[in-house]
Amino acid sequence: MIERILADGVVVLHFGFILFVGLGGLLTLRWKWAACLHLPAVIWAAAIEFRHGICPLTPLEQGLRRAAGEAGYSGGFIEHYLIPIIYPSGLEEGFQYVLGILVIVINLAVYCWVLFRRRHVSAG
Repeated sequence: MIERILADGVVVLHFGFILFVGLGGLLTLRWKWAACLHLPAVIWAAAIEFRHGICPLTPLEQGLRRAAGEAGYSGGFIEHYLIPIIYPSGLEEGFQYVLGILVIVINLAVYCWVLFRRRHVSAG
């Protein structure tokens, strides 16, 4: 029972990390130091996608599920939980590159906006 609860907690943590990677740059509007946490997370996420790797949270969750007597799953977190919703036909190599590039582009746009806004606020 505890293993299942822990596995579900890892899923929530994993999803939170993905949200942080995608939207965490917005936190820099409020807290400048957030970039110190966010930028390494973006680099990590993009590297995982470009290398076709699996985040270490995925095997942790799968191990906890097996320990709880549940069946694990093959592939990664994104493939198992998000791709069936976003991209039902499966995660292909080209799509992993698209995800990695998307992470970088979205965050570059956010950081450019943050820097632009700060310059205009400090100049005004």
